[in-house]
Amino acid sequence: MVYDLLIIGSGGAGLSAALKAKELGLKCIVINKNYPTTAQTSMAQGGINAVLDSKNDSIYKHIEDTLKSSQGLADKKVVEYVCNEAPKIIEWLDSIGVPFSRKDKKIAQRKLGGASGKRACYVQDYTGLKILHTLYDNAIKENIEFKNDYFLLNLIVENGSVYGATFLDKKNTKVEQILSKSVILATGGYAKIYDKFSTNSSSATGDGIAAAIRAGCKLSDLEFIQFHPTSLKNSSILISEAARGAGGKLINQKGERFIDEMLTRDEIARAIYKEIEKGNEVFLDIRHLGEEFIEENLPQERKLAIIYEGVDSVKDLIPIKPAAHYTMGGIDVDFDLKTNIDGLFAVGECANAKLHGANRLGGNSLLEVITLGIKAAKNAYKYKDRDIEDKIYEKTVIDSHFIKSVFSFENKIDFYEKREFLSKIFYANVGVFRNEMGLKGVLSAVRQMQRELLFMGISDKSTVYNTNLIDFIEFGNMLELSEAILVGAISRNESRGAHFREDFPNRDDENFLAHTVIWKEDGVICADFKKVK
Repeated sequence: MVYDLLIIGSGGAGLSAALKAKELGLKCIVINKNYPTTAQTSMAQGGINAVLDSKNDSIYKHIEDTLKSSQGLADKKVVEYVCNEAPKIIEWLDSIGVPFSRKDKKIAQRKLGGASGKRACYVQDYTGLKILHTLYDNAIKENIEFKNDYFLLNLIVENGSVYGATFLDKKNTKVEQILSKSVILATGGYAKIYDKFSTNSSSATGDGIAAAIRAGCKLSDLEFIQFHPTSLKNSSILISEAARGAGGKLINQKGERFIDEMLTRDEIARAIYKEIEKGNEVFLDIRHLGEEFIEENLPQERKLAIIYEGVDSVKDLIPIKPAAHYTMGGIDVDFDLKTNIDGLFAVGECANAKLHGANRLGGNSLLEVITLGIKAAKNAYKYKDRDIEDKIYEKTVIDSHFIKSVFSFENKIDFYEKREFLSKIFYANVGVFRNEMGLKGVLSAVRQMQRELLFMGISDKSTVYNTNLIDFIEFGNMLELSEAILVGAISRNESRGAHFREDFPNRDDENFLAHTVIWKEDGVICADFKKVK
């Protein structure tokens, strides 16, 4: 069977694209690594930006705040499109059942860091979760076809065009191909490279981005990885920016405030990291907001702190640290979300649509996935009359052989130990602060691990839900992306947004007002800079 549209990923971007594709009459299928309701979108807590109060805010200010946060690397055309669409997106989400919090019968809004006004629409502190569930409920109502527990292996690309993709059915370890006239990658980001130092779910291993570079796609701006300032100290679980937006204070163990809590995330994360490096402990204090306010507006944050830190935010300080949260870079796409492969689109955190630039503005990620997910489906519609031959493609045969061969790899090196080591050296050297020596040291370690991969076999030989096999493939993808991230970070000899080089602490517009572009030629990483228009 050949579909009109194959959507890989069922978070906010994938589900928004699927609903629009269904409306347009396309025969589409959504493939998911796990299950739709577990997507990373569910972890976005603070809100979704849109200007609804034109008396006290303006779309112009939303655009300006986004451009300012991006540190010169956002595409103004993309920013203007997304910000102008935002009020209509909120209206649509409201109409399909998202239970936004209300104030005076209107959708309630709060101010998030870097914003000049209250424009983040929210559902208590469960915004992403409620949006995701509502989108999925509507997809079920529309009888959209889903395949769950299908792990993306590779894209099927011949002569510069996409024909579908290959997947590992986790239930039986068989490789299947799904053919389509066009493909949308909506597979999420790669912050789980930082593992226990990341706010992300265990699924955020960059599989779609790794598959894209192997298929011939260009990637861009991978070095821009946003560290959220307020994750729980021991578990790295996110404490929403909504807590600071409501008046939460950042203090050390002496009770001293050391930073303006409403600055951009990169500035706050660096300030917190410096405090910790001094030997201080850092806390988020929301006690003064009162139990009634916390229970009404921040109930999840209170529960998370109780469960994972053993502190009740009504009467206790919340111990925090910065953690890898959001990846601004990804698969390079144009204004229409098209990659350099014909028929292949990418949207959401796996893509670099040039909305966020060097630093994402809080509240813009949920806006991006919905707005651009819909836009991607509209553009994929143009491929509905494309002729695709229904046959077994060579990539499917190659991937089947690869999966069988993994079972025979020597198990001399424990890749779980290597994965933990990778996360630690990434957090220490490719984290809030970076320098050339540290970056090159990590790159050397990554390339050594790549050479050793054939000796990192799997111990579980089962063909039914073999998580050991999935973990191994994910680790390979993480190594592939780690090399690309490091090449970009080493090449960018300046500090800009989320990329802070201690050895080049200043922003350098003369040489680096440009996007870092990464691709592969004959298996070798290549890099260049593309000047901002």
